[in-house]
Amino acid sequence: MANPVDPRFASARPVAGAEAGYDEGLRSYMISIYNYMASGVLLTGVVALLVATNPALLATFFAQNAETGRWGPTILGWVAMLSPLALILVMNFGINKLSEGQLKACFWGFAGLMGVSMSVIFLQYTGASIAQTFFVTAAGYGALSLYGYTTKRDLSAFGKFLIMGLIGILLAMLANFFFQSSALQLGINILGVLIFAGLTAYDTQRLKNMYFELQGSSFIGKAAVMGALTMYLNFINLFQFLLAFMGDRR
Repeated sequence: MANPVDPRFASARPVAGAEAGYDEGLRSYMISIYNYMASGVLLTGVVALLVATNPALLATFFAQNAETGRWGPTILGWVAMLSPLALILVMNFGINKLSEGQLKACFWGFAGLMGVSMSVIFLQYTGASIAQTFFVTAAGYGALSLYGYTTKRDLSAFGKFLIMGLIGILLAMLANFFFQSSALQLGINILGVLIFAGLTAYDTQRLKNMYFELQGSSFIGKAAVMGALTMYLNFINLFQFLLAFMGDRR
C-alpha cells in the first residue's frame, strides 16, 4: 500500500496533517542551515573586525612591508590562514565519526579562523565600501537562494559546469600568483561572481533535495551543518569577488 506522505508516489494524495508536517520538516531543516550559516558569517565578521582594530592582534597575524606598504601574514598568520582548510578536511572525512556537536564546533572554529584571514580587508578597503558590498551580497545571495529553493527547473546539469568553472578559477588564481596580471585578475573576479552566484542557487536546490533523501534519519542534523558550510563558502566567496569590484581602496 502506498505511503501517503512519500513524494515518490505522485498519484497519492497526502492527508492535510501529514503534508503540513512534511513541509514543516523541510522548513525546519533549511532554517537550520541558514541559521548556522548566518552565525558563521557573523562570527567571521566580528573576529575580522576585532583583529583589524586591535594593534596587538594585528601584529600577531600580519606584518606591513615598510617599502611597499602591503600587509603579509606572519608565521601565525599562515597557520590561521591554512587551518580552515584542515578543518574542512576533518569535517568531510570525519563526518561519520564526529558527533553533531563536534561538527558544529569545527564549523564555528572554521568561521572564526576565516575571520582572522579576512581581517586584512579592513586594512585594504574603506569601511563604508565593505558595508555596502556586504548588503549587496546579502540581497543578491538571498534572491539567488530563493530561486534555487522555488524553481522547478533541475539545476544538477548546470551545477556540473559550475564545479568545472570553480576548478578553472582555482587554477587561474594559482597561475596569477606568479604572473601578477591585472587583466587575468579582472577575469577571475568576473567569473568568480558568476560562478558563486550560480552555485548559490544550485546548492540550495541540492540541499533541499538532500532533505528528501535523509528525512527521518539521524544524519539530518549533521547534513544541516555541512549544508551551512557549503552555503557559507558561497556567501564569503561571492562577497570577496564583489568587493574586488565595488570596494574603495584606502
